[in-house]
Amino acid sequence: LRNLYMEKKCIADDSEGHDLSLFCVPKHYEEDLDSVIIPNGLIKDRTERLARDIVRDMGGQHIVALCVLKGGYKFFADLMDYIKTLNQNSDKSVPLTVDFIRLKSYSNDQSTNCVKVIGGDELSALTGKNVLIVEDIVETGKTMETLLNLLNECHPKMVKVVSLLVKRTPRSSGYRPDYIGFEVPDKFLVGYALDYNEYFRDLSHICILSDRAKEKYKV
Repeated sequence: LRNLYMEKKCIADDSEGHDLSLFCVPKHYEEDLDSVIIPNGLIKDRTERLARDIVRDMGGQHIVALCVLKGGYKFFADLMDYIKTLNQNSDKSVPLTVDFIRLKSYSNDQSTNCVKVIGGDELSALTGKNVLIVEDIVETGKTMETLLNLLNECHPKMVKVVSLLVKRTPRSSGYRPDYIGFEVPDKFLVGYALDYNEYFRDLSHICILSDRAKEKYKV
């Protein structure tokens, strides 16, 4: 059963995704995408399961849910909605408050060694708190390790991380979040609030960006 579960959340390196013609994609992006790798419905189902796992593990404790902007806002909103539904319909619930932080570590399609943290001065408010960091994607892991180091300086009571995506890449530091939506191949993904130079956040599905689009939207 565990092997089946792992297969369901791991997308193979040789996966070509699904043909764009099977989905509703904004016309202005049709020439910029290779395929849909994770349809919106599958994202929602997986997010609902993650919410259930989080409530099971952290239920009964007051949690500060920390959204990593900008790419994490859609996943964060859906995850909070599912947790709220579970709070209303189960014996175990999670008291929630929310906060936001912005991290920037990309230049075009490359993750840089320089991580910019916006809002870090407010992390001191998390001292003694139980914190759930909600992230869109972990690639090298260096961005999240930087944030965790900053958080630890503020002495929270507990920190857990949930990431919708974890990329399999040789550049990885080896960091693994506590909760993972999907493990994905080393391709540049956009959609469901993941962007390329601020474009493609308005896609409902997670898609593979074409090489042509990388040049078209390069800054």
